[in-house]
Amino acid sequence: MPFVANVLDWLESLAGPALYAGAGVIALGEAIVGVGFLLPGEAALIIGSATVTSVPEFLTLWAVVTVCALAGNVIGFELGRRLGPALRETRLIRKHGAEGWDKAAALLLKHGRWAVFVGRLIPLVRSFVPAVAGAARMSYRDFLPPVAVGAACSTVLPLLVGVGVAAGLKNSSNLVLVIVGLLLVVVAVFVIRKRRLQRQDRA
Repeated sequence: MPFVANVLDWLESLAGPALYAGAGVIALGEAIVGVGFLLPGEAALIIGSATVTSVPEFLTLWAVVTVCALAGNVIGFELGRRLGPALRETRLIRKHGAEGWDKAAALLLKHGRWAVFVGRLIPLVRSFVPAVAGAARMSYRDFLPPVAVGAACSTVLPLLVGVGVAAGLKNSSNLVLVIVGLLLVVVAVFVIRKRRLQRQDRA
């Protein structure tokens, strides 16, 4: 797709903070329902992380794209809350994303708020899950924790791929170990929180 190639060429032309901002803009757009399937989210993150040479730079890039992805998901959630199921019938969604919407709806119906986290990890579904959750009138209390953890996890994986490709595992082993460790901590916190909420619901 010429548009996708142009976006990636534009990102490659940036450097330093401008590149982080560019990657953040793409992460934001990719997370918004109706826009996500037009933007090369993973490819942009791989390109962005290829310039990373230290742990602080990696963490800065990760923080920027995670916050932007989360903001895009919140926008999608609000669109779903305001427009409801009618959003599924808009021309853009029917033409380009009906299948993704239906998969997100089935996932949410089967797994509830846990689907918000899982759906955020699936490339062709992630931009639809927040809108479907909003249309289903899910509360922010149920939506924000799993989507925030999902955004952090789904952005760190392609970033690690970019680091590995650019620097090689030998040169970036320490960085990879640090980030993987942080990722495991985040996932562990989310699982513990989920189990506590389940115990509270049964009480």
